[in-house]
Amino acid sequence: MREKYIEQKFKKAVDKSGGLALKFSSPGFDGMPDRIVLFPKGNIGFVEVKAPGQVPRPLQLSRHNLLRRLGFKVFVLDDIEQIGGIIDEIQGT
Repeated sequence: MREKYIEQKFKKAVDKSGGLALKFSSPGFDGMPDRIVLFPKGNIGFVEVKAPGQVPRPLQLSRHNLLRRLGFKVFVLDDIEQIGGIIDEIQGT
């Protein structure tokens, strides 16, 4: 299963749940997660999408830790079975 397939499935599931899974780009600040996820009531999370079994690079892990220290939820998604749980966590349910 490819990363692109997982990312497409995730985006569709977020859309269906009433949120937005926006492709996130931060020029000049490499290593940020692939998607910023927005749900009603101000629920925000970041999702790094990987192919099954792949792990974030050290710079990505550093950015994830920075975002978590700032109080944001950050997830690494490498299996479509994780999608529902990640959505629930971001929505705060």
